[in-house]
Amino acid sequence: METRQILRTTGFTILAVAAAAALGALLVRDQLSRHQRDLFSPHPLRRLAALGYLGGRPANIDTVLLLRDFIAWEARPLLRRRASALLARMEDSLATRPVPLEAR
Repeated sequence: METRQILRTTGFTILAVAAAAALGALLVRDQLSRHQRDLFSPHPLRRLAALGYLGGRPANIDTVLLLRDFIAWEARPLLRRRASALLARMEDSLATRPVPLEAR
């Protein structure tokens, strides 16, 4: 009887952990999507937060192109300078990345 109780408790615990992990994954995905959308938000603080988010991501071509579009669009000098510094860092990172043998 006691082992049945232990198995039931263990099962409910595993189910609760799995549900929490699934909910966490959904929240993270929503936040990532929201940060990417907020780069062109009408609110400057959201745009600044989106730049901070992009700064923490690995450099890739899509982000470089997105930052170039943002710099051309942005009216505030502070945000343009921040995006330009981020763009320069990402371009340097991409330029120094080794080229795979298949691409040569």
